[in-house]
Amino acid sequence: IGHVDSGKSTTTGHLIYQCGGIDKRTIEKFEKEAAELGKGSFKYAWVLDKLKAERERGITIDIALWKFETPRYYVTVIDAPGHRD
Repeated sequence: IGHVDSGKSTTTGHLIYQCGGIDKRTIEKFEKEAAELGKGSFKYAWVLDKLKAERERGITIDIALWKFETPRYYVTVIDAPGHRD
């Protein structure tokens, strides 16, 4: 929950990574690709922001859903745009 550019996708992607929902190699790949576009800090946001336009503009355009398990829980995360466009 947050306003435009408050870091919702980044926080959510980091949570997914820290809970084991995505592996380190994938995050490293996102980090490299993001750096090539001058958006190195977006590596965690890219866990959920898959569209080319989302990555180029640095915003969430479409809703994204991610499911993963921890030792105690089944988790479903939904990331939604924080803007009207």
